[in-house]
Amino acid sequence: MQIEIPVGLQGHETKIVEKKDTAKHYGSGLAEVFATPAMIALMEYTAFTSIEPFLPEGYSSVGIQINAQHKKASLPGSIITCKSNVTKVEGRKIYYSINAWDEEGEIGSAEHIRYIINTEEFLKKLEKK
Repeated sequence: MQIEIPVGLQGHETKIVEKKDTAKHYGSGLAEVFATPAMIALMEYTAFTSIEPFLPEGYSSVGIQINAQHKKASLPGSIITCKSNVTKVEGRKIYYSINAWDEEGEIGSAEHIRYIINTEEFLKKLEKK
């Protein structure tokens, strides 16, 4: 099956930082600031949603690698904007460059790889283990 994901495809997502998104809530620190795991989840979600319209029914993608930098803290109530950009496609591997900002500037960046899967087959393989 040939799946065409265009290089240069962009995804955009926005969220308001809530208490449940803080390092204190995640257990990744004690500060009530936007947690690195929450930032990475937003980055992956932005990448994931950008390619979903291009996938046939029954297919999705899973993250297989991310190299992220969390450069600046953001308080609850901050508006986080995330943009993903498809930089390369190798078969079912999709490569991304991702950036995130709050109202004051860039808060993080990442290089990310997702792999396109047939969801049913993927889950069946896991059940056999």
